[in-house]
Amino acid sequence: MEIKKYLPLMAGITFSTIFGFTFMFTKEGLEFVSIFHLLGFRFSLAAIGMTILKYIGLIKLEFKGKDLKSLFILATAQPGLYFIFETLGVNMTASSEAGLMISLIPVVVTIMAAIFLNERPTKKQLIFVILSVAGVIFITLMKGSTDVANNYLGMLVLMGAVIMGGIYNILSRKLSLDFTPVEITYMMVWYGTVLFNIIAIIRYNGTFINYFQPLTEIKVLIPVFYLGILASVVAFFMMNYTLSRVQASQAAVFANLTTVVSIIAGVVFRGENFYWFQFVGATMIIIGVWGTNYYGELEQPAEELPG
Repeated sequence: MEIKKYLPLMAGITFSTIFGFTFMFTKEGLEFVSIFHLLGFRFSLAAIGMTILKYIGLIKLEFKGKDLKSLFILATAQPGLYFIFETLGVNMTASSEAGLMISLIPVVVTIMAAIFLNERPTKKQLIFVILSVAGVIFITLMKGSTDVANNYLGMLVLMGAVIMGGIYNILSRKLSLDFTPVEITYMMVWYGTVLFNIIAIIRYNGTFINYFQPLTEIKVLIPVFYLGILASVVAFFMMNYTLSRVQASQAAVFANLTTVVSIIAGVVFRGENFYWFQFVGATMIIIGVWGTNYYGELEQPAEELPG
């Protein structure tokens, strides 16, 4: 029974690690297809994979009589509007600005959780949440100066992504009383499949048959497989599971571990440089994640929560 106490922590580390490598695989995929084209392939593979698992009986889904409207709103927030806002925002701002804004998600989640879920972090937890966010901000600022004066619209769009990330965390936590993590993930991947393929097809200049041609290239297929199966199914499932077991503020702070993993992935697999400020920032993030969860009570699985 003791190991069950640490399952949410293990799940949080798992989805943070998987998401950390998505930047590397996304960069590789974008060398051949547009961002929404890649997102369409990514979620299509995830949806097809989960549907196959459903029909061979490896996963069970039961939506009858449940609050599908709220689940639809969750999927609209993430992956729907979150990816749209993030994609547009990154294109309108410097990468340093984007990193600063996205790192605010745990703070927004902490505030929203206190308001809507009555989950108030302890003072010690709050200190470690701030420390984790500060680590991301420190790394971002040290990479180069940030001039936000001419990027108000881009920053506003990125704030939309931050708010959508907050809404997703709160709704997933709340809906975990009625839906299993698998059911939430299933709705998310099918929503992403429909939305992003529609956007990609509208923006696509070629014929419908040629739309799928990039999948014949191994350099596209590998990123799509990683992003579709690991990032869109396994990681989202782990995130939804974590949110069903711990406070939203505790789960959200794991997202900053993604920064640490992405740095390591870049250094090891892409030969990128590793700087002292990345080590300092990574240390701050890791300590922040540890402290947020150590000083928060890891909830024992409640009877009303799905297994």
